[in-house]
Amino acid sequence: MIPDSGSDTEGSVVVRREGAILHLVMDRPARRNSLSQAMIDTLVTALTDAAADDSLRAVHISGAGADFCSGVDWVAGNNENGQRPRTGDLVRRIPHTAHRVIELVHTIQLPVVCSVRGWAVGLGCNLALAADFTVADEAAVFWEPFLGRGFSPDSGSTWLLPRLIGLARARRMLLLGEKVNAADAADWGLIHDRIGAGELDDAVDALLTRLASGPTVALGLAKQALSYGQHATLPQSLTQELFDLELSCRTQDFKEGLAAFRQRRAPEFQGR
Repeated sequence: MIPDSGSDTEGSVVVRREGAILHLVMDRPARRNSLSQAMIDTLVTALTDAAADDSLRAVHISGAGADFCSGVDWVAGNNENGQRPRTGDLVRRIPHTAHRVIELVHTIQLPVVCSVRGWAVGLGCNLALAADFTVADEAAVFWEPFLGRGFSPDSGSTWLLPRLIGLARARRMLLLGEKVNAADAADWGLIHDRIGAGELDDAVDALLTRLASGPTVALGLAKQALSYGQHATLPQSLTQELFDLELSCRTQDFKEGLAAFRQRRAPEFQGR
C-alpha cells in the first residue's frame, strides 16, 4: 500500500522459538514486509499451531528491516494468473486468510507482543492493534489507507479502533485516512508504549520475559475475559470470571502463587 522500489519476491515469515517464546518475523523488507498470500498462510498456520502448544508462553511478531508491515500485497495477489477473480472471491477467501490472522492474534490464549518500526499499514496496522501489547519505535507510523484506495476497511479495523481510541479518532483514521505517529498512538491508547531510538529491542525483550514467566493459563483466561467483556453485560462478565477462576485455581501456578505469598517471595510460575 506504500510506494516502494524493492523487488517483487514473495517473501516469507520466519518462525523460530527461543525457549517458551515463539517469534514470527515478517521477512520481505524490500517491499516493507507487505504480506503475500504465502506469508499470510504461514502466519495462520504458526498461530494455529501455537494455540495448541502447551510449552509456549508468549508470542512475538515483528518485521524484518526498517518497517513492521505495509499490509497485504494486493497488486501481486490480484494479478497472479492475469484473470479477474470471480464474484464472491473476497467473501469466500478473506475469512480464512487476513481476517483469520487478526482473529487468532486476538483470541489465542497466549500473550502476543508486536514490536513496530517504521510503517504499520492496513492489515499490518490492525495486526499491531489486535496484539495484547504493541511497543513502537518513536519513528513508527500507523495508517489505515483503505478508503484512499477506494475500498472499505477490513481486517478488524472497524471493531478494533473504536474500542481502543473512541469513535471520533477512529473516524479520523478510517474515513480521513490520517496517519498517526508513535507518540500520539501511545497517548491515545492505540498502542502499549513508544520507545526511543535504539531501545525497542531491549524493551520488547523485557516485556516478553515478564509475560513468559507469568501464570500462562491465568493470563490466557484473563485475555479471553477482557475480550468477552467488550460485548457482555456486567452479570455476564461476572459469570465468565467465575468459570475462569474455577479453572485457574486448579493450576500448578495457582498453588505456586499462594505458596510464594505465604513465604513472602517472588513466585516461579511454570505455565502449567
